[in-house]
Amino acid sequence: MPHEAISAFDMFKIGVGPSSSHTLGPWRAAQRFTSSLQQHNLLSQVVSLQVLLYGSLAKTGKGHGTDIAVQLGLSGEDPVTFDVSAIEAKMDDILAMKKLVLHGLHEIDFDPREDIEFLKTETLPFHPNALSFLVSLKNGNQFAETYYSIGGGFVKKEGEKENAFTGIQLPFPVNTSEDLLHWCRKTGMAIHEVVMENENAWRPEKETKQGILNIWRVMKECIYRGCHSKGELPGGLQVKRRAAELNKKLLGNAVYHDYDSWLAVIQAGGNSFNYILDWVSCFALAVNEENASFGRVVTAPTNGAAGVIPAVLQYYIAFCSSYQEEKIIQFLLTASEIGSIFKKGATISAAMGGCQAEIGVSSAMAAAALTECMGGSQRQAMMAAEIAMEHHLGLTCDPIAGLVQVPCIERNTMGAIKAITASQLALQSTPDFAKVSLDAVVKTMWDTALDMHSKYKETSDGGLAINIPLSLPEC
Repeated sequence: MPHEAISAFDMFKIGVGPSSSHTLGPWRAAQRFTSSLQQHNLLSQVVSLQVLLYGSLAKTGKGHGTDIAVQLGLSGEDPVTFDVSAIEAKMDDILAMKKLVLHGLHEIDFDPREDIEFLKTETLPFHPNALSFLVSLKNGNQFAETYYSIGGGFVKKEGEKENAFTGIQLPFPVNTSEDLLHWCRKTGMAIHEVVMENENAWRPEKETKQGILNIWRVMKECIYRGCHSKGELPGGLQVKRRAAELNKKLLGNAVYHDYDSWLAVIQAGGNSFNYILDWVSCFALAVNEENASFGRVVTAPTNGAAGVIPAVLQYYIAFCSSYQEEKIIQFLLTASEIGSIFKKGATISAAMGGCQAEIGVSSAMAAAALTECMGGSQRQAMMAAEIAMEHHLGLTCDPIAGLVQVPCIERNTMGAIKAITASQLALQSTPDFAKVSLDAVVKTMWDTALDMHSKYKETSDGGLAINIPLSLPEC
């Protein structure tokens, strides 16, 4: 089997909500298209542009902000650095002026109401999340490219080779959990140590550590911001934010000024079961309420499941350990490897596999990472990942009104709790007696995805999406 080299920074990407496959992916596709125009010396020759959204991108694109992401990407903005508070103003300006500055360099006429088409009845064969860019040039010729947003912010251009990472040779290639276990046994290294050795093929170790800590910085800022933001989520569902209210209820009149003092207050509150359970839910709610509000989040491995891993890592920091940078690096490196195994053997795209591919995978990633940080063996960590996914198998993706809100936000709390439970079970178990391997559950997840009806795969055509009566405009 050919090896696909996936870095931790492929699994954890800084971006903007609400969806990695419907927001971040199309944003990146638009950026790639304008770069392609530049490479072909065509950018200054463009006179008009049409964007075609297919399949799942068309059906739930409005609720997921696909049209917004495409316009930002075409304008040359970057999801890592763009000021999310300026999104609405930017969209209003493009709509009012009916102008778009491609790549920030070349202005063209562009009306998003006419030049972005949602082709809800058309699907391209390679993947449900497809979008095409078609430009007309001054000489009368046309130029077009099609991209697929394949989950977690990963983007594939039509015609590209399956393995876009052929230039990297890793010392410990991993496609399956059995591969990973082989290297752990052969070297005696923990999972995160194997991952770090592989990351060294891309960059110096110091740079990797700094990058991982920056990922955590964005995660913790998202948690803190979400725990202190009130109001109603955008989109018309009138969903009320709950994290800030829960945070206030749990802390009462406690005084704090920043993340560190907030964490100290949380830790001073004790460690009763209900208290910890409430905080794990609060952490997860906070992240995904930010995600639903076009806030800055980290794909973990997707935006829709962005709250699980930060919530479990925050739980570990607050209630199991202290704030140790090495442990944070260990946690995120281990989680990334488990996520990459699922991506290689199955999918992390809800449009391909339902919500088991998002919440299920994130829960498995968090369970393995927590287990290793708690002193579990490599096999116990993989066992925890297997347990977490086993109990997400078949989970559908049925977002109401095409928004990443109901049931998506609450599902992150459940995924986080399941991850912690799976870790506890694995730590108290002997993997020798396990009946199900991680590779078996990855295969089962993929088989389940293939059998799952398309209406349960991020289309809003089935499940809760059609059984909750709402008087909303068509999404």
